[in-house]
Amino acid sequence: MIVLIVGGAGYVGSHAARVVKRRGHDAIIYDNLSTGFAQLAKGFELIHADLGDSDKLALALRRVDAVMHFAAHAYVGESVINPRKYFRNNMELGLALLNACIDCGVKKFIFSSSCAVYGVPTQVPISEDTNRSPVNPYGVSKLFLERALEAYDTAYGLRYVSLRYFNAAGADESGDIGEMHQPETHLIPLALKAATGAGPELEIFGGDYPTPDGTCLRDYVHVNDLAEAHVSALEYLDRGADSVAVNLGTGKGTSVAEILSAVENTTGKHVPRRIAPRRPGDPPALVADASRAVSLLRWKAERSLDEIVLTAWNWMQHKPQV
Repeated sequence: MIVLIVGGAGYVGSHAARVVKRRGHDAIIYDNLSTGFAQLAKGFELIHADLGDSDKLALALRRVDAVMHFAAHAYVGESVINPRKYFRNNMELGLALLNACIDCGVKKFIFSSSCAVYGVPTQVPISEDTNRSPVNPYGVSKLFLERALEAYDTAYGLRYVSLRYFNAAGADESGDIGEMHQPETHLIPLALKAATGAGPELEIFGGDYPTPDGTCLRDYVHVNDLAEAHVSALEYLDRGADSVAVNLGTGKGTSVAEILSAVENTTGKHVPRRIAPRRPGDPPALVADASRAVSLLRWKAERSLDEIVLTAWNWMQHKPQV
């Protein structure tokens, strides 16, 4: 198959492009580079264009069999103060992409969704049947496109897999690609920067949650495990299977304090930290029930927390300066 990877010069998309290639398919990256980086697309054809450029998008889509869609703004806090930006990019341009797929005859679509569609869950671990009730504009924008995909499947036969990530982390084992967010908001790179003095002391948002050590529990998944799930989802659709939404997680919660211990063990350095107030809307625990991914996609997260931190550390020491 030939796959158009929209947002393929970003964090997860660039890792997915490499797995697509390793699994015997061809990848073309489509990215406006507003938050992506050309060096992450090295070795692939890169179409530098916006989703709003209907002519370039149509030309690209007529060359491919399937789409993986990663192009979304993804800062929860920013979405609260600037929802217009999120609704424009994640919803309006996402819908433009779906319409272009229908017009160009592309009928396989892999969507990078999020556990943010669930909002604050009433039960953990979270299954795909949990009520979707997002609590911020970012989650709303992801749910909007999930709903659009459901409607387009019924009306136009656009088959899809919506992949609801939990916490993407780590970097490619080669050390060639990894996280390059600006600004960086993910816990592990922030902890690594704090440990090395390349960043300020780490803020821990809340130390009094009803968890074993008082810090939040999250489900951290290695980015290459996520990337492999995208290709497994594509191959699932290629077998003629029905559209579906699938959680991507390990099924295990890891606390902020446990992450910091792993960072200190890997680097041999102390992580300076301070406890800050809880952030509004942060639930104590977000952990996936990932059994559907196992049964339908034949996928399971394989890499450990130590591997996540080690690959992130390796990338941080060698990544290009931007």
